[in-house]
Amino acid sequence: MAEAKAPYNPLLVLSYGTIIALWVGCQYVLIPYVANLMLLVTAILYAGCHWSLSLREEQAAARGETPGGEGGGDGDDDAHGPPAEVLRKEDAMLFPIIGSCSLFGLYLAFKFFDKETVNLVISFYFCAMGSFAIAGVLGPVLEGAGPAALGRRIGWHRTVNHPLPESVGGKSPWKIGFDCSHADLLAFAGGVAFCVRYFYTKKWFLNNVLGICFCLK
Repeated sequence: MAEAKAPYNPLLVLSYGTIIALWVGCQYVLIPYVANLMLLVTAILYAGCHWSLSLREEQAAARGETPGGEGGGDGDDDAHGPPAEVLRKEDAMLFPIIGSCSLFGLYLAFKFFDKETVNLVISFYFCAMGSFAIAGVLGPVLEGAGPAALGRRIGWHRTVNHPLPESVGGKSPWKIGFDCSHADLLAFAGGVAFCVRYFYTKKWFLNNVLGICFCLK
């Protein structure tokens, strides 16, 4: 069955238009800082929340649930796709610990390694994650606005058994793979090209694009 096309949302279109207009406009016109910040943050928040709700509905549909919250089968999670991602109390308690360890590790890296090497590694990581962020934002746009061929999906899935304890490696087997459309691949290629350009130039307006994509995804 073909997926139902998402209804037209004028506020979402206005949010994207605002983000693009502010990004392009600030290259040529001096926009007051407060106005730029308030409009950009509001537009990004609305678009990001919209995508979060869309992802929640997609995950529910993958589990066979109806919009009313009723399951579509005998309750077997594996039969209805991946379980919902839920932030647990234990996860929230680990946030400050993980953050502190990350900052301390960064401090040690700058203290015992060459500054240029550390900056190179961080830039490479930032660009790698940025490629996926750009693909996540641009892919649905290309799929919706481009020809039908861009909507064709490809995938690869495998299960891998592992000997690690469940507390370390999770349940065995691991389920690995990917599922994407031709539009996603095209968007990822564009994201890689964009991030390579940013890696060598470090232009601030390119950095803004990556920051916006991170916020949206």
